[in-house]
Amino acid sequence: MALPFARRAARRFVAGDTIETALQAVGRLNGDGLDATLDLLGEHTADEAAANDARLQIQQLLTRLAQSGLRSGISIKLTQIGLKLDEELCARNLKSILETASTHDLFVRIDMEESARVDATLRLYREMRAAGFNNLGVVIQSALYRSDSDVMELLAEGARIRLVKGAYMEPAEIAYPHKADVDAAFDRQADLLLHESAGAVARGGNGSWPPVAAIASHDEERIRFAREHAELIGLPKSQFEFQMLYGIRNELQRQLAADGYQVRVYVPFGQQWYPYFMRRLAERPANLWFLLSNLFKR
Repeated sequence: MALPFARRAARRFVAGDTIETALQAVGRLNGDGLDATLDLLGEHTADEAAANDARLQIQQLLTRLAQSGLRSGISIKLTQIGLKLDEELCARNLKSILETASTHDLFVRIDMEESARVDATLRLYREMRAAGFNNLGVVIQSALYRSDSDVMELLAEGARIRLVKGAYMEPAEIAYPHKADVDAAFDRQADLLLHESAGAVARGGNGSWPPVAAIASHDEERIRFAREHAELIGLPKSQFEFQMLYGIRNELQRQLAADGYQVRVYVPFGQQWYPYFMRRLAERPANLWFLLSNLFKR
């Protein structure tokens, strides 16, 4: 009984099992004035064959996305394409994905995973940027103590950053244990991103899309801070974006778009929906109530 219920519950937050169902979901979002980023579910692959297969599936996704003409990029987890097995294997797969994405003029965002993967993730991000791939962004988790420094260093390098609070349960030695501190860090880092975006506009426009600053949160206080601060520093709505998860706060997503903000929805799909769904619940106890409360909203 648990699995059928989980599938029904996950259906709100996962856009089906296939590329076609995911593209249909993106089409509906685009029709509502929202952009998207597609995520083929899967992480911590167990062997090289699985990592290479994931790379091929992601390249197929990029090709189908380009053919569709929809407004979406993709997000990937490096452990899905071999990071946990061998960093060189992961680098080869990442380079192949970025080559395919470049051919189609599509943007790739590297998701950030648990704290043990942060250094390797940033190392590979920088390696690919040094190799000339500019169609690439990264994610920073405000919950980690190190993130203020990481944000400043990445902005100095011209990075395009998605800022999230961070869903992983991390030890107090490396991450803020209290929500208020995570919120304060998030606002502090959002301030850095928005100021850098404003600076880019002052220098003649940031000249790229997605923009420097992607504020990823469902927390209305965090969103309010970003809106008010962007207005205070004169940053146009077109020069940063809000990001939210598929199926969560749908009404807020559409309201922000109606107010003239750029909004991007993170759309997960694929056969690995059950591990994704259960992991979101297990990472933080608060996720259970958050997901279920959204499940029963119209």
